[in-house]
Amino acid sequence: MEHKQGGHQRHEQKEVLQKGKQGIFRIVFGRTGVVVFLLLAQLFFLFSMFQRLEQYIPYFWVANVILAVSIVEELINKDENPTVKLTWVVLVMALPVFGLFLYLFTRTDAGHRIRNRQLAQIISDSRKYVPDCQALMERLREEEPELYPLAYYLKENQDFPVYANTRVKYFPLGEDKFAEMLVQLESAKHFIFLEYFIVKEGYMWERVLEILKRKAKEGVEVRFLYDGTCALYLLPYSYPKKLQEMGIQAKMYAPIRPFISTHYNNRDHRKILVIDGRVAFTGGINIADEYINRKVVYGHWKDTAVMVEGEAVQSFTLMFLQLWNVDSPREDYSPYLKGGSPADVPGYVIPYGDTPTDHERVGEMVYMDMINRAERYVHIMTPYLIPDYELMTALRFAAKRGVEVILILPHIPDKEMAFAQAHSYYPMLLDAGVRIYEYTPGFVHAKNFVSDDRKAVVGTINLDYRSLYHHFECGAYLYKVPQVAEIEEDFQQTLKACQPMSKEDLKKDPLLRKLSGRLLKVLAPLM
Repeated sequence: MEHKQGGHQRHEQKEVLQKGKQGIFRIVFGRTGVVVFLLLAQLFFLFSMFQRLEQYIPYFWVANVILAVSIVEELINKDENPTVKLTWVVLVMALPVFGLFLYLFTRTDAGHRIRNRQLAQIISDSRKYVPDCQALMERLREEEPELYPLAYYLKENQDFPVYANTRVKYFPLGEDKFAEMLVQLESAKHFIFLEYFIVKEGYMWERVLEILKRKAKEGVEVRFLYDGTCALYLLPYSYPKKLQEMGIQAKMYAPIRPFISTHYNNRDHRKILVIDGRVAFTGGINIADEYINRKVVYGHWKDTAVMVEGEAVQSFTLMFLQLWNVDSPREDYSPYLKGGSPADVPGYVIPYGDTPTDHERVGEMVYMDMINRAERYVHIMTPYLIPDYELMTALRFAAKRGVEVILILPHIPDKEMAFAQAHSYYPMLLDAGVRIYEYTPGFVHAKNFVSDDRKAVVGTINLDYRSLYHHFECGAYLYKVPQVAEIEEDFQQTLKACQPMSKEDLKKDPLLRKLSGRLLKVLAPLM
């Protein structure tokens, strides 16, 4: 008994230490670290100037003001979100040295300019692999005028075609997706592609890894791509080499190197699993035990996913291969793009992705299309609510024109700063008639939109600036497929475990949360 208690205590101490390291690494290597570093640099610089160059201070300030005004003028004339412009103008004018350094640091894109060009070239070169859907588009123009404009935008502007005859399976919890994931992995005959934002050692990863090792020995091609932030506090930096020794091809996307470049901000937030070009998974679920409720971190973890089967799998396969080959020799994708057998089911599916390299906010455009075209309701699950002006306007206008707009967010947050910012947006939404609920059992990590019993999105895209502007993301747009009803039913069942939020509830928030939410809103585009 004492041995078990001692082991349990050591495990708890290890968890606390890991969380501490996680917090430290996020501060040091993340955007917060850069901001703090530059602020301290400004204070040191100003102090040194006053001490040594007192007679030149007027000249310095004149030069600094001229530079600041020129940058503000550039910002005003840029084709960019007004909220982002305002944030930079405030920073540059209020904190001249700090603001200028931060602006130049982030806008020069020194760390990922080459990578962006490589990815843009790969996407351009791989257009030849995108299936032709012209006949289907002509049918949509005549039979589905509601879907046609969005399908046209995604195909003509982003090379994401629409598919018919695609079977969809919806998973209302991480453990449901995990069970199906194991079954499908066991059935792999040719290849397995995995792409995840978070991979953490534990029960879930051990089960997956055991199958991957065995399949690799059987001759199945296994490729595993995960985001470089995992190397900070979840996996050893040399983990890809360890996996390669098991027969698994493995890569980190954009490994973090502190204060050297800005590419740390464009993370691979996608969750994609493709097996034999036959089935593909996406959704909010990463590979870690909390996502399947084997480990309690922030109460009950509510997450969702979908599996598509049929020709639509090709788009997920292509998304994976494009990012995999950013720093690799070009290869022929055609052996992997055969697609599954067409399923005789109704409806249409459009798998799509979003990349920060082209400045086209695909994820937000899809959400905006659903909100603006909604006739009866728009129901949303999201872990974070830090919307830009356009999204706020769309949500409020939909509610004002009589559409039932309901948002479900976490009641137990994983990030207090993001939670405080979300609460700062509640009053404006509530005043417009938007209904907001918080999931009292724990944390909502699902990224679901469902509207009018006809359309839904399940994917990786949050309602915050990181997902909408900075990250690589993906999702599945579903139109008139039977699973739309399941997604709405799941929303209604989840709503039963939620508490409605009001402005009276917000008055009970701690003073620090109220103040930080309002102050951080100014910096929201940089968070």
